[in-house]
Amino acid sequence: MNIYVGNLNWNMTSDDLQNLFTPYGEVTSAKIVTDKFNNDRSKGFGFVEMSDDEAARTAISALHDTEVLGR
Repeated sequence: MNIYVGNLNWNMTSDDLQNLFTPYGEVTSAKIVTDKFNNDRSKGFGFVEMSDDEAARTAISALHDTEVLGR
């Protein structure tokens, strides 16, 4: 399942995003979307791909409205 993750701290990395979701199941990819025309600055959102849909739903429920790195 591919999960949109928004309102991220500008300093969050793809590794941080993966580490946030890993406790809920296998993360096959995690990517912060960056602005290639602005020194690859984070756009404040990203995507996490999890191999198991049930684990993804659990992660979504657990992390919804959670503050991470001040946002």
